[in-house]
Amino acid sequence: MPDRILITPRSYGKGHPELFEMLRNEGFDITLNETGSIMTKEQMIEAIAPMDGVIIGVDPLDADVIASADRLRAISKYGVGVDNIDLDEAKRRNIAVSRAAGANSDAVADYAMALMLAVARRIVPIDRKCRQGNWGKLSTRDVCGATLGLIGLGAIGKGVARRAKGFSMKILAYDVYWDEQYAKDNDIEYAEVDDLLRKSDFVSLHLPLMATTEKFIGEREIALMKKDAVLINTARGGLVDEDALLAALREGRLYGAGLDAFCHEPPESDEWFDLDNVVLGSHCAASTAGASYNMGLIATRNLIRDMKGR
Repeated sequence: MPDRILITPRSYGKGHPELFEMLRNEGFDITLNETGSIMTKEQMIEAIAPMDGVIIGVDPLDADVIASADRLRAISKYGVGVDNIDLDEAKRRNIAVSRAAGANSDAVADYAMALMLAVARRIVPIDRKCRQGNWGKLSTRDVCGATLGLIGLGAIGKGVARRAKGFSMKILAYDVYWDEQYAKDNDIEYAEVDDLLRKSDFVSLHLPLMATTEKFIGEREIALMKKDAVLINTARGGLVDEDALLAALREGRLYGAGLDAFCHEPPESDEWFDLDNVVLGSHCAASTAGASYNMGLIATRNLIRDMKGR
């Protein structure tokens, strides 16, 4: 009986049938996510039960889901963040877990920069007014020469720093694992988080979501930020206390925010949709043709390696 593989990301293999061929050539029987959306926990439990391996997106893979799959041997993440996977349960059951590291770094860095520009220059509300026949001018804030604070200086944070240099931005950064040589070579200044928040005109989050980073940006941290600062989050929704941020944006205590991730997607509060100082994303920063292919290729190779014990 062939090994059965569940693939949940809907963008996997789009335009690249060779990814499916790689799996079939290894003898795998493939099942796709046919729900049209991110799968619920209940749907995952039902779908994964007979599977030997899974290529997983942001669908839930907690202890209950993993426990329902007695045959599961390999979990291959289509992306980098593994906060939707119970790693302890996977380890306990001796299930290999892998990530598509580096596959989408450039795409996410591009999107983070795009959000900075869109929020700062009020591109979305200006476009909306123009379509309504209102060609009045809006005075917005500058990006060129501003100070950018990066919280997280991994592959994506470094990519944002490279792009920001093209806008003559001063770069502050914080990371637990500080790359001193890289910072020195690229004129990036280390700053503790509170100092970074006080000094930055733009703050961009590039952290994994874990117990120590949940609600990393809350009411206290927002209060430290400049009133005309912009918060960008292309990482994980759980990094931000959404109620605190929503209140700050509504009350004008921040200039704006660009958010590609929420705790619940779409966000539970309709108030987000009424704000002109926020640009919303559907967790699509990595959704480019190149990034999707790279993620698919790496995730496929990782799965084959772990399933075949190579």
